[in-house]
Amino acid sequence: MATWHYADANKQQFQIDESQLPAAIQQGAIGPNTPVWTSGMPNWQLAGQVLAQHFGVPGGGVSAPPPMSASGGGGAPVQSHEIDYEIFGDDMQIVEVELDPGETVIAEAGAMNYLEQDIQFEAKMGDGSQPDQGLMGKLLAVGKRALTGESIFMTHFTHRGASGKRRVAFAAPYPGKIIPVNLAQVGGELTCQKDAFLCAALGTSVSIALNRKLGAGFFGGEGFILQRLKGDGMAFIHAGGTIVERQLNGETLRVDTGCLVAFSPGIEYNIERAGNLKSMFFGGEGLFLATLQGHGKVWLQSLPFSRMADRILAHAPSAGGKATGEGSVLGGIGRLLDGD
Repeated sequence: MATWHYADANKQQFQIDESQLPAAIQQGAIGPNTPVWTSGMPNWQLAGQVLAQHFGVPGGGVSAPPPMSASGGGGAPVQSHEIDYEIFGDDMQIVEVELDPGETVIAEAGAMNYLEQDIQFEAKMGDGSQPDQGLMGKLLAVGKRALTGESIFMTHFTHRGASGKRRVAFAAPYPGKIIPVNLAQVGGELTCQKDAFLCAALGTSVSIALNRKLGAGFFGGEGFILQRLKGDGMAFIHAGGTIVERQLNGETLRVDTGCLVAFSPGIEYNIERAGNLKSMFFGGEGLFLATLQGHGKVWLQSLPFSRMADRILAHAPSAGGKATGEGSVLGGIGRLLDGD
């Protein structure tokens, strides 16, 4: 059975099963002008258009829906800039974004690799999704970003030339893959691990999502704080190793808690115990597994950065690891002479 999402006047989102729609409409939780979305829809639409049969009127009797705010809050909605891109590389990738005059892409501080002439960049507080936001609103937004461990500043790259296309490239911070996501095709929102965001078209809101379930917050690997991207343009996230994209249609998927990268609206994220006590302590898969259930897309990574870092540190000679593969005993003698 399909899962439906709807947003109230404050842009707060809720989800219900399709069988609960008539009751929600009768109780007034969903009206003809309530934005709704379900898997398979390209974007949010008014309930009066897509659920006309529940309101007793033929379809098309309601005016077109206003665009959802990219910020998920007050202020005028912002439509994301339309950008083209190309991804180069295999394990250490870069994404090259092509900008027309006046177009802007936002990125995490330090992510830029190179840029062409006519592209100017500026560090700003906030992501630019609410240009009319006041000082207090900006301070609150950057305070939330600080909770994820990211810089309070984001860099805005804008094509200031009069004509032609110009390119700016952003590099992955460690071995893995860059995942391009068209937010308009996944319900206008994406929840991802807190260090996954790389860059996005201007108009994309980059904020935090608090995990309200204690079990998932304490034992889910990602903690209570996740990143939430909102908008209708292109966003790019990065993860380690090989990336697997899965489409869930009501089934449940269990994964290692550190391997979850991102998921779209309609996916419920929780944790469960990893088998019996013997399996939990001696199975090598950890004490808990993440459970993903619902209708939507899930992205998984084969090599979380923390796992790779632990393995490197464990085998570093300076940290007590054993040096191997040096070729001969002269390698050890040479290190003694060098003082290593």
